[in-house]
Amino acid sequence: MTKKGKFAVILAGNGVFDGSEIHEATMTLYAIMKHGGEYETFAPDMDQHHVINHITGEEMQEKRNVMIEASRLVRGDIKNLSDFNADDFDAIIIPGGFGVAKNLSSFAFDGADCSVNGEVENAIKAMAKQHKPIGALCISPVVVAKVLGDVTVTIGQDQGTADAVKQMGAAHENAQHGDVTIDKKNKIFTTPCYMLDSTILDIAEDADTVVKAMMKEI
Repeated sequence: MTKKGKFAVILAGNGVFDGSEIHEATMTLYAIMKHGGEYETFAPDMDQHHVINHITGEEMQEKRNVMIEASRLVRGDIKNLSDFNADDFDAIIIPGGFGVAKNLSSFAFDGADCSVNGEVENAIKAMAKQHKPIGALCISPVVVAKVLGDVTVTIGQDQGTADAVKQMGAAHENAQHGDVTIDKKNKIFTTPCYMLDSTILDIAEDADTVVKAMMKEI
């Protein structure tokens, strides 16, 4: 099969409450390969903000590493985000999960005034500079908005998050499952996923739709 594009996928750990959302990450990787592309995964080599017991929702008294935890999602085949080179890729995409808002950025705590991990910021800016497609699922569009400013994204329909996006200088469009908000000028592609009430079928549809839209621009 002829490859249609090479994606860099940035992960934020493993598990919705403190890392990458597993369904979103898995369905994104599946969609890339389903449509003839290929991918490499990256994560920052850093401590998670905290570790959450996914049964009780309570914080656990232990430390975990974002890159090591993210490696669980990809059978160990992951690279340090510090080694990312935009020249090697046709597109970049970031699945959601609270790890995006806690590890890749401080959005969960600081809202519109958040900071973004420097390696994440550099990767997004490098791809934007080369005018290559940038995809973001679920809560991840807030990171793209914070880094790039004057772009158009969706996080679904949550008004508080949409307001924070606007405070960052970006525009927000409401969206449903199966929708992709496309900022054609900046090649930004975003979709809601678990920012809306969802099943794994919805997540598969959203990941598939956003990857297909990105591939048309590669």
